Amino acid sequence: MKERRKGMLLVVSGPSGTGKGTLCERLLRSDPTIMFGVSATTRKPRAEEIDGVHYHFIDEERFEKMLDEKAFLEHATVHGHRYGTPKDQVERAIEEGRNILLDMDPQGVLSVMSAMPETVSIFILPPSYSALRERLHTRNTDDPDEILKRLSNAYGEVRLLKHYTYALVNDRLDQAFGMLSAIIMAEKHRTTRYFPEIYEE
Repeated sequence: MKERRKGMLLVVSGPSGTGKGTLCERLLRSDPTIMFGVSATTRKPRAEEIDGVHYHFIDEERFEKMLDEKAFLEHATVHGHRYGTPKDQVERAIEEGRNILLDMDPQGVLSVMSAMPETVSIFILPPSYSALRERLHTRNTDDPDEILKRLSNAYGEVRLLKHYTYALVNDRLDQAFGMLSAIIMAEKHRTTRYFPEIYEE
């Protein structure tokens, strides 16, 4: 049997603290057919983040230049910081038959889906707002004012759920990852992306 595959743009999104980053990291480790699309941001890197791996950390001047050059598939200001997805890396990967994963804040996802309607979008939800509050405090990466801002934004972000392809509640990580993997396996076998050819033996 001979088979041909078309690449897929996969966007995992949801409020801060829902575990979308952890799910994406696990997905990348388990599935070699998926590559991570690195977004650009003007925010400062966290202690564990590496430039060019987690994000392209750039200044406002460079971000503005990329905007002028129409180099972003989407861009948004989230929690006071600017984020953008470089268009060329996404388009090139899909043309080459590769699957590209974006871990995005909800603001930018609607723009991506408008520009690329075949995008597979998955919204990650917490089991409750109290669980989300606890997770944000426990991860200890943001100051109290930033945590309050992220919690406040979460209420509005959840209202965008209806625009997504799938919704997934991350209550237990293993269970959530199993559901995420099942979604991706099904999407890889859509007849718009998977073209098997069979022959007489």
